[in-house]
Amino acid sequence: MEDTCRVLFLPDNRYIVVPRGENLLKAAMDADVHVNASCGGSGSCGKCRVVVEEGEVEREPNPKLTESEIAQGYALACQARVLTDLQVRIPIESRIGDKRIFERKEPVPAHGYLLSAADWEKRLPHWELNPSTRKIHLVLPPPTLDDNVSDAERVKRGLAMEAGLRDVVIDYPVLQRLPNMLRQSDWDITVTVLDSGEELRAVRIEQGDTTERQSAIAIDVGTTTISAELIDLRTGEVTARASDYNAQVAFGEDVITRIIYATRGTGLAKLQSVVVGTIWNLIKTLVEQAGIEYCNITHLVVAGNTTMTHLLLGLNPKYIREEPYIPSATFFPWIKCSDIGLRIAAGVYLYAIPCVASYVGGDIVAGMLASGIFNTDKLTLYIDIGTNGEMVLGNREWMLSCSCSAGPAFEGGGVKHGMRATRGAIEQVRINPGNYEPMIITVGNRKPIGICGSGLIDALSEMFMTGIINEKGKINTDLPTDRVRATEGGAEYVLVRAEDSATRRDIVITEVDIDNLMRAKAAVYAGIEILLSSVDMDVSMIDELLIAGAFGRYLEVDKAVNIGLLPDIGFEKMKFVGNGSLLGAHLSALSKDMLEKANEIARQMTYLELSMNPAFMEHYLSALFFPHTNLDAFPSVKKKLEARRKVRYRTGEAASAGEVG
Repeated sequence: MEDTCRVLFLPDNRYIVVPRGENLLKAAMDADVHVNASCGGSGSCGKCRVVVEEGEVEREPNPKLTESEIAQGYALACQARVLTDLQVRIPIESRIGDKRIFERKEPVPAHGYLLSAADWEKRLPHWELNPSTRKIHLVLPPPTLDDNVSDAERVKRGLAMEAGLRDVVIDYPVLQRLPNMLRQSDWDITVTVLDSGEELRAVRIEQGDTTERQSAIAIDVGTTTISAELIDLRTGEVTARASDYNAQVAFGEDVITRIIYATRGTGLAKLQSVVVGTIWNLIKTLVEQAGIEYCNITHLVVAGNTTMTHLLLGLNPKYIREEPYIPSATFFPWIKCSDIGLRIAAGVYLYAIPCVASYVGGDIVAGMLASGIFNTDKLTLYIDIGTNGEMVLGNREWMLSCSCSAGPAFEGGGVKHGMRATRGAIEQVRINPGNYEPMIITVGNRKPIGICGSGLIDALSEMFMTGIINEKGKINTDLPTDRVRATEGGAEYVLVRAEDSATRRDIVITEVDIDNLMRAKAAVYAGIEILLSSVDMDVSMIDELLIAGAFGRYLEVDKAVNIGLLPDIGFEKMKFVGNGSLLGAHLSALSKDMLEKANEIARQMTYLELSMNPAFMEHYLSALFFPHTNLDAFPSVKKKLEARRKVRYRTGEAASAGEVG
């Protein structure tokens, strides 16, 4: 009999029996217990901290844990192996976070503005409510000796006469149910017809008139979060909304880690299963909120990046990350929801918004649709910053796209105390230029646990503008404050002291963190410059900058400009678009014309592979400074820095005069 151990995970109160010697992070995954982990199990991120309260593990030595922490029972789950029965506690900083984060109020930006629904409508050409599925009520004459066509032909004839729909293909499951259903309903039925663009298909048959009950679901399948809307297809109104963390985060926080996991054994099936599980839970929530039945739902439209789309559909993503970076597919057929494990109701089909390339996916195509860039003469830059900085430049005449590997820094990965924007995450930072003392605001106004992407950009901007760091990202250790200190691993700035944090540890920004963030922002800015230079343009020619995604929604753009993440083109040109991916899926769920427009956008968009562009490294190296080696490209930042120098000069003069006196 195999030597096994029982592992109990707290506070989830879940246990699992594993072979002795099993990796502790894998044990947590198999038990469906989330532990933050973003490095794929290499031990380099230090995020998967757990406390072994009872039992013994074999630990690999790792500089991410101090001797004091090891003495307290801390271990990195990915670097620990189970030796005995264990009781393991997941500390607050290693947990997924509070779902209530999705209820956060939409921020009011200091610069630019949030586009409203009315703003979106103005950007789009006229479109009509004309969804891909349609319910047709039929009262058919029963067969006679004189009218003895088959049941299927009788339904087809009724569809042609009642709705002008000809050559309708009847799905096999509908064909199986047809004889009994027709007779039980006394020939009074409702047929749901799917227009796939290539054929008309009868996908569901119901007794009586159910045409008043027609709903679709639009879904944004994000790497970290999944958002969904239930839409009444008779009115186009959203009747329910819900969001949740993508359960795949337990298997890696970025797409590369998940692709690697998907290539191992049954990894792909597992990743598909958990994302389908998240979507199913959201559908249940929507149905309960709206007070409808599952059979009201006729179709789904989903938008996600290329990897998320592949994992949802169960397609092999392996070659997305291997040169020459080829996805299994970029266009996808209408798929039965039941074929991927979503058993909502009979005949519910799903459509995935097409992708452009391995790292420009359906979420960006949906954003292009929703933003109306295809319908404007303005030169527009659309940017969605996350693990990948995905961006599109163009207008109604052309669209050029690229993706730069920003890494997980803007989502808290690769940062010592980085985390997702959950309760307790520092999201705003201000630093007093006189005494270098910080002022912070956390999500939910809780004791701080760590710092999220928007907080990191705030912190970097404030540290740069107050002189804590120089243009190379190096910390000035000569400042008269104990917030700045030198350590064996380099200098760091103490943002929150241990007694003020929820983790009872100092929350710091290290020079390694700054370097990772500088590399990330340099990659994004270099991508912007490559897009522009490819069409012989520069940033001064941009008419409008659209900032998309959950991260962009909470971004303070003046801080992003200060560090050189976004171009200094004037705040009046910058607009926040929120979840463009979800809105694009919403429009596609409501209108066949808009869905086809999304397909056209995907076909027409040109993709630039930055890794093959010889100029990328030159632009990247130029951007490895705050804000940039070319300070003249950032006039507003240059003005602030000059004003700061004048203040310091006058302050120094006054101090000298006081000493002489």
